Amino acid sequence: MSSPVITHTNIPDVELLARGKVRDVYSLGDKLLFVATDRISAFDCILPNGIPGKGRVLTQMSIFWFDFLRDLVATHFITANVDDYPAELHKHRHQLDGRSMLVKRARMFGAECVARGYVSGSGWKDYKATGAVCGIALPAGLRESDKLPEPIFTPATKAESGHDINIPFDDFRAIAGDKAETLRDLTLAIYRKASDYAATRGIILADTKFEFGMIDGELVLADEVMTPDSSRFWPRETYAPGGPQKSYDKQFVRDYLETLTWDKRPPAPPLPDDVITKTAEKYHEAYAALTGRTLA
Repeated sequence: MSSPVITHTNIPDVELLARGKVRDVYSLGDKLLFVATDRISAFDCILPNGIPGKGRVLTQMSIFWFDFLRDLVATHFITANVDDYPAELHKHRHQLDGRSMLVKRARMFGAECVARGYVSGSGWKDYKATGAVCGIALPAGLRESDKLPEPIFTPATKAESGHDINIPFDDFRAIAGDKAETLRDLTLAIYRKASDYAATRGIILADTKFEFGMIDGELVLADEVMTPDSSRFWPRETYAPGGPQKSYDKQFVRDYLETLTWDKRPPAPPLPDDVITKTAEKYHEAYAALTGRTLA
């Protein structure tokens, strides 16, 4: 049976630390409770409708990658079994099952670590304007969605609102300090390992972004990992460079909103049922294609 759509959680027994575009984060001392809701945003606005199962897909996909990468990098993940959560959370199981995880609290770096294997999105915009991305010169004559000769590291600032801003490596070093080179190399190593795996599943991992932090002097991978919200996944069978690609994400939502006269400022308009259904299907398809598993 499908789980109910949850767009907001209510767990009064513990402190709500943050409510982001998708995640509600609760404080548990030296641990945090991450709950992925079914909220969806587009053009930096949270939409009034939830997408059935979206939060469960994001959580379960992150857990899959945490396990996949365990020999390459430490993570902040502790458990997703509600039975192992603090006792005061057990009565909120209906809000937590399948969509939450208990994690170690980390001191986070103030930048996104982005790996790109293809020129798309903001990278394509930068390339068209300057022939480079984050100061990295790229070959002339690339088409939108072309594969790059080698994956590149293109960090970005984490914006409180609006889009993240691509920055050159020197600016990233000012944020990350003596861990900058390590974070760059680790980001690219994770990307290569994950993209090689995705290729065996018929999927192109075009780009993705990571967040890292420090726990007791150890570098850890944190937040969500290689979900459709933080990555571009393209089906190999439909890949055709020279324009945007079909992808496992919220493109149905963006395409619908582009047909409206909405000015892309809050409040966002409601979504019709068919757009909600198609978007939910894409998230579930992404999970099934990458993991070989399905969510009930």
